[in-house]
Amino acid sequence: MKEQLSYKAPIIIIGAGGIVNDAHLPAYQLAGFNVAGIYDVDKEKAKALALKFNIPMVFETMEDVVRLKVEPVVYDVAVPGSAIIQVLDHLPAGSAVLIQKPMGTNYQEAKAILKFAHDKQLVAAINFQLRYAPFIKAARKLIQQGALGQVCDMEINVNVYTPWHLWTFLFESPRVEILYHSIHYIDLVRSFLGNPGGLYAKTVKHPEMSQLASVRSNIIMDYGDTVRANIITNHCHKFGLAHQHSYIKFEGTQGAIKINMGLLMNYPHGVADQFQYITLTGKEPGEWKTLEIEGSWFPHAFIGSMEQVMHAAAGNIPKPDNSVDDCIYTMACVEAAYLSSERGGVKLNEIIS
Repeated sequence: MKEQLSYKAPIIIIGAGGIVNDAHLPAYQLAGFNVAGIYDVDKEKAKALALKFNIPMVFETMEDVVRLKVEPVVYDVAVPGSAIIQVLDHLPAGSAVLIQKPMGTNYQEAKAILKFAHDKQLVAAINFQLRYAPFIKAARKLIQQGALGQVCDMEINVNVYTPWHLWTFLFESPRVEILYHSIHYIDLVRSFLGNPGGLYAKTVKHPEMSQLASVRSNIIMDYGDTVRANIITNHCHKFGLAHQHSYIKFEGTQGAIKINMGLLMNYPHGVADQFQYITLTGKEPGEWKTLEIEGSWFPHAFIGSMEQVMHAAAGNIPKPDNSVDDCIYTMACVEAAYLSSERGGVKLNEIIS
């Protein structure tokens, strides 16, 4: 696939929420993408972002959005999961569209979105953008070069304090931590290891965040007897930065990578990322090295997910890497995690009775 797009299709953004302001639009500015227009049911929010990011058109209605005579267009849909199909219904058949994650609020909605995209022949992808973070692209390159040998261990471990009040809609959601946060890590693991055979999970509340459905999770993705894939998240560590951490770790038979993700610490301000790796040299343990990475998860990863749609729309690739056909499996994993959490583990009285 080409690293640079020879033609960058105009983008029309549907939705003017915080993620568009914080990540989508800054990423598109960095990439030199042309944002042709924006729409939101809250007209003032759309006008404010248009002014801030020099977007030439603010649409009054969804009908006005699709009347724009610019082709090809990529629609960037950043609306709540429950509103996705309603928005897609307005778009012309065959449209290219990037849909903000999650792919609906549950697996049934995800399947409905997938069917709708097929029926309408959309070039549709889901914005699971962590796959395209600069530090993940660097890790993938090292792994593809064989620097780690056979990858047999992935761990994502997050122990931070997350200001959930910034996303008020979550207080009404029956699913929170896995659906809106750990879903990124589930998708990331899938992008390296493929689909797991199953999942074990437990997601829980916190006494001081009782209005939220869940804020801490343990997830094991089952890849058989020789590969371990664990996701551990705690968003309630209110005791300062000294013992907060947020990392992605890969281990193989010949080396390892540890990525400290600074974004989630002291959120939304964040701290610096760090990328370290080690490769065995013969029988020697080698030394840990630091690789300087340009860019971070926010906003830089959002360039990659949009590029995938643009490449597919231009015919450079058969479909986006993050297509709805691939991301439906991330949603299936999320559903499996919630089912596992609800069903619980083996009861102790079953063993000792």
